[in-house]
Amino acid sequence: MHSKNLGKLPILLVDDEAQLLHSASLVLRSAGFAEVLTLDDSRTVLALLASRSIGVIVLDLTMPHLSGQDLLEQIAAEYPEIPVIMMTATNDLQIAVQCMRCGASDYLLKPVEQNCLVAAVRRAVEASILRTEFLLLKDRLLTNSPHEPSGFSDIVTQSPAMFAIFRYIEAIAASPQPVLITGETGAGKELIARALHHVSGRAGDLVAVNVAGLDDTLFSDTLFGHAKGSFTGAERARDGLIASTGEGTLFLDEIGDLSIASQVKLLRLLQDGSFYPIGADRPRQSRARIIVATHCDVRRQVEVGAFRKDLYFRLRTHHIQLPPLRERREDLPQLTLHFVEKAAESLGKPAPSVPPALFQWLHNYSFPGNIRELEGMAFDAVARSQGAVLSLQSFKEVITDVVPVHADGNAPNGQTISAGNFPQRLPTLKEAEDALISQALQRAQGNQGVAAGLLGISRQALNKRLIRRDGESF
Repeated sequence: MHSKNLGKLPILLVDDEAQLLHSASLVLRSAGFAEVLTLDDSRTVLALLASRSIGVIVLDLTMPHLSGQDLLEQIAAEYPEIPVIMMTATNDLQIAVQCMRCGASDYLLKPVEQNCLVAAVRRAVEASILRTEFLLLKDRLLTNSPHEPSGFSDIVTQSPAMFAIFRYIEAIAASPQPVLITGETGAGKELIARALHHVSGRAGDLVAVNVAGLDDTLFSDTLFGHAKGSFTGAERARDGLIASTGEGTLFLDEIGDLSIASQVKLLRLLQDGSFYPIGADRPRQSRARIIVATHCDVRRQVEVGAFRKDLYFRLRTHHIQLPPLRERREDLPQLTLHFVEKAAESLGKPAPSVPPALFQWLHNYSFPGNIRELEGMAFDAVARSQGAVLSLQSFKEVITDVVPVHADGNAPNGQTISAGNFPQRLPTLKEAEDALISQALQRAQGNQGVAAGLLGISRQALNKRLIRRDGESF
């Protein structure tokens, strides 16, 4: 069973008390469960299960003809994927243990409080969805490429790490649970959110909003809307983004900057799908899928009290950690060509050819701005290009600007130059120079022009040093 259908399957109530069936059915329907079926004869349950799919069964323990415990054993044997919640008026621990051993997912005592019934059914549905997603994920991870490549057509990559993310997305796409996307600025988090929405096949659109800088009032009005007269100037009621998203996907970017007050409201929305427009006294129900993204270390924010722990664990039911561009350098050639062609089309000029030396330059750059920075560099180079071959000058200006060591001793690639990096005997200047030249040539894959740029000297100066070094070695 595909996981996106599990939350829409009917709930089956089985009890010989007609009044209980009626009241429990009303409670579940008012809680958002669209279809609730009832049976007052336990002997008819298996025939129903054979004819249609059921999401959760709530089963009375003591019934005439066929007891709930006997029926539980048959259901567990023939339909183990269906969660069964047992109900009984008998507070007997031994019977409860026996039911759980036979496969019951929960055990409720009569008279059952409405909140307890709704919570038990909701837990059972969510557990069933997660179980199905686990099986799907296991199947996806055994393959090396996504099952639906068209869903990821906007993402340019040949990285195994990204393909693993694609397979994970396919496994969780249909889940109604929230998704947390983390990664550095410019790594492509919104592209991943759009791919996730596309693969999910949800009926509505993806609606994206950046929540950074929104105070609690603006956040509430933007997402939840307001009632007429709820504040000065509210001359008419207005739906927020949650309502307008419908059954689509709401993407909240920069969630790490959300205020604590707004986090509380988002947590309520995620817990039971309910929200209050500003000035409204009745809650509304959301059918939207929530995806959030941030460049922040959310776990660290939880530790310092800037982000609610309960919201964090609710959000990271599904978690996608995007690798930075420096960890997927195999994508540099493909991405560069893609952005050069895109920039040329945007500027209305022929796309210049890209010299191979550019890829060697880019390979030695850390890309603190990630893919967004590479796109900007390519656009600037194409805009400045006057010939058929793309000039490297604009790229060199960016890359060589960060080659010198910072005042704190940190090099741009994260390495540190200090006396502690040397062995007990300091190398001579000649030894240090030879080592730097060898390292630069290795990083430039033998290209002397690129190596000279990495060393901050001219190609002629590097050539003289190579001649001198090779002559002395000879």
